[in-house]
Amino acid sequence: MLGRERLAPMTSDDDPTVPIVCPACETTTRVPLTTVADAVASHNENVHDGEEIATVDPAVADRLADLVAEDMGLLDDE
Repeated sequence: MLGRERLAPMTSDDDPTVPIVCPACETTTRVPLTTVADAVASHNENVHDGEEIATVDPAVADRLADLVAEDMGLLDDE
């Protein structure tokens, strides 16, 4: 589980979680949205010598990018 001992404890039930995947470790874990950047960076630094291996689940990242682009009006036909 993505170096669970290095992750901050879950904050609250209201804090959404994001799936983080590490293909090298063959693990997936969920971390609070507010700590996702730190959790990924910490795992990669401590386990993979800083190489960017663990990431937010690509399907989630793609969907989030679509939602943000839609919200910003970037997908509107002009």
